[in-house]
This record gives sequence, structure tokens and C-alpha cells, in this order.
Amino acid sequence: MTEDWQNGGFAIYLHWPFCQAKCPYCDFNSHVAREIDQSRWKQAYLAEIDRYAEQTQGRVLTSVFFGGGTPSLMQPDVVHAVLERIKQRWPQANDLEVTLEANPGSVEAGRFKAYADGGVNRISMGIQALNDTDLQKLGRIHTTKEALAAFDVARARFERVSFDLIYARQNQSLDSWKTELKQALAMAVDHLSLYQLTIEDGTAFGDRYARGKLTGLPPDDLSADMYKATQDICEDAGYLGYEISNHARSGAESRHNRVYWRYGDYVGIGPGAHGRLSFGGQRYATEAWSNPNKWLDLVGQEQSEKERSSLTGADQASEFLMMGLRLTEGVDQRRFEALSGQPLPVDRIEYLSDLGMINVQASNLTVTPQGRMVLNAILAELLAG
Repeated sequence: MTEDWQNGGFAIYLHWPFCQAKCPYCDFNSHVAREIDQSRWKQAYLAEIDRYAEQTQGRVLTSVFFGGGTPSLMQPDVVHAVLERIKQRWPQANDLEVTLEANPGSVEAGRFKAYADGGVNRISMGIQALNDTDLQKLGRIHTTKEALAAFDVARARFERVSFDLIYARQNQSLDSWKTELKQALAMAVDHLSLYQLTIEDGTAFGDRYARGKLTGLPPDDLSADMYKATQDICEDAGYLGYEISNHARSGAESRHNRVYWRYGDYVGIGPGAHGRLSFGGQRYATEAWSNPNKWLDLVGQEQSEKERSSLTGADQASEFLMMGLRLTEGVDQRRFEALSGQPLPVDRIEYLSDLGMINVQASNLTVTPQGRMVLNAILAELLAG
């Protein structure tokens, strides 16, 4: 019998928790360390791969994603060993996607060649801005010149290259963002991730904001104008916004992230990594210990998971909706009902449809361009009660 996770596929996420410096806007589990025993980390990853492979035998793997932190600080032999073990333990899709995140400051031509030889076939690069002033404000340790040089190295070695930019930055105007975005599109290969700057609690930016020291942030109406301009400019360039923050040429969409957004199953390996795994019709949320040293110590005892909790049908339905409505393709209401045990509220659907926030065709529900700007409000309406 087909299990729900098979609608989304199966993926593996590996978290490398180390960076050269901590960015002030970042709330990811990343750490700066003077010395890293990469051999020990390699053995820990291999042990976790073996443990999860025993639990998920026979599943066809859609994608592998090395995230962080800064995975381009990993020695190529670690990446190669991890991918070799993964390919030994799971059957793979013919178009298996293997992505590695990279920061421009850690890009070396020889290292990238070794990553490609080891099985990486897609690079996701954290460029974030295309001028030195804003890079410094964002706490980035690379310059624009270094970013462009690193991008050229990646483009020469990999057919698939994505990079990130952050907009709605301090003192950024709409016209300057339009100019920067057009520059990015002129150099892009097939995929862009374009994120509005968000101020998260527990970050350096969050602390500054709470003290009134983070000045020049755009008002909501300017941020909304930047978002709309982003969609229009990317679409005109042939980069469709298949997800709220992600734009790609047709066929170049991130397969890994689609596993998340289509609510598939994924193994989360590494400090603080989250996962979703289904067994016998029950889906579980997994979370690894976030402290790198603690995680490393507990891997040998097969106790790297801080928590594995079962998700109710209502939990799963909510997660499915929250992830799936980020995609332009939307969600199948029948799948929501199968998970939840009850359909989405008809009166809320009619109300949101009348407002022009959602579209419904047969059982498929999508959010309109206008609605995507207030997605959280739409989710609150649909999940109320």
C-alpha cells in the first residue's frame, strides 16, 4: 500500500555545523571552531548513515543535501566517503541530486573538482549581496570580487549552480534592488534563492533590533514592493517562482527542497538536524542534539537523536499544508483530508477565494500571487478550528 510520504519522495540532509564566522542574521545551528577532527566527523556520519539505512531499507533516494554551517569547509574525502556509503545503502533515482552549500570565502578550484569527482552535482552558493558595503553590514567575510570569482569556479565545474541573495536590507531602495537582481539574473545558471531579510530572536541582528540599534530596515510596504518586483523581474527572465523564495528555469527546481515542500520523508543527520520518517503509516519527527561535541559523543552510543516523536494526523495535515502552499503547484485537498481525517473548511475556502487569495480547481488548492504575500494569514484561516 502506498504510504503518504511517497507523494513527496525520500531525501537525506547532512548538517555540517562549522563556519569561518557567524553571520549576524543567522539563526542556524552554526559554530566557529579552531580545530575540527574531520576524520572523526567522517566516521560519525558513516555510522549514522548505517543506522538510518537499517530503518529505511529499499527506499529510493531522491536527493542528498550537505547544509550548514559551511559544508564547503569539509575535506573532499569526507564528502566522497559519505556519498559512497549512501550509494551502498540505498537505491538511487536515476536523476539523483547531490547539493553542497558553499560560501565564496571557502571556494577553491581544486576542492570543487574533488567534490564533483566525489559525486556532488549541484552547488548552492551563499553570495547574499553584490556590493561590498552591504556584504559588510551582513557580516559576510567575502567581497563582491571574491563572490564573482567563486561563482565562476562553480559554474566551470558544475552544470547546476544556485546562489542566494538577501533583499529588504538596511537602507536598500527599490531601484537598487531591481538593478542588483537584474545583475544576478544576467550571471545566473539555472536557479536563484531570493530571501527577504528577517530579524530572528537570538541572533546578533535580533539583539541590535531589540535595542533600537538596527536602523534603515524597510517599512512593510517597501518590502512588499520589493517582493512583487522580484517575482516580475524573475518571471520576465524565465526564472519562474516555483516557491515563495525560489526561482528556477524549467526543470532546474531544487529536487531536495521539493521533498520538504511536498511533504516527503527525509533523514536528518548531524547536530541539530531535523527529519521526518514514516513507518507502517505513522510519521515521526526526529531532532538531533544540537551541540556538535555532544552529538559527536552520542553517535557512538546510537543516541544522537534528542527526540523522536510521533505526529498525529492533524499535525501531519498542518505540516503538509504549511509546506505545500509555499509551492505554486499547491496542494491536493484529498491528501489533506486523508491525513487529517476531515476536509478543509468549505466556508474558509469560499471566503479566501472570494478575496482573491486562493484558487481551487477540482481538488487542487493554490495560493494566488496576492495571497502569497500574506501566506501566514491564509494558513491561519484554513487551519482555524
